[in-house]
Amino acid sequence: MATTAKVIAIGNSAGIVLPSETLARLNVRKGDSLYLQETPSGLQITPYDAEFSAKMEIAERTIRRYRDAFKKLAE
Repeated sequence: MATTAKVIAIGNSAGIVLPSETLARLNVRKGDSLYLQETPSGLQITPYDAEFSAKMEIAERTIRRYRDAFKKLAE
């Protein structure tokens, strides 16, 4: 499904106005961050930060692996 978004001037920059239906589908509100990723087919806009997610996955594995050491440190 193609949706039209208008590019508007915001000071010396530009912004994109997204329709309320698109914001609802992305589950985002005014002020939330969106992430742009270049793909072979164009730009992808998502509320999901893939880089942060990958870092959190590494952190969770580390916490599970050293669970007992972290527990002792917390005492």
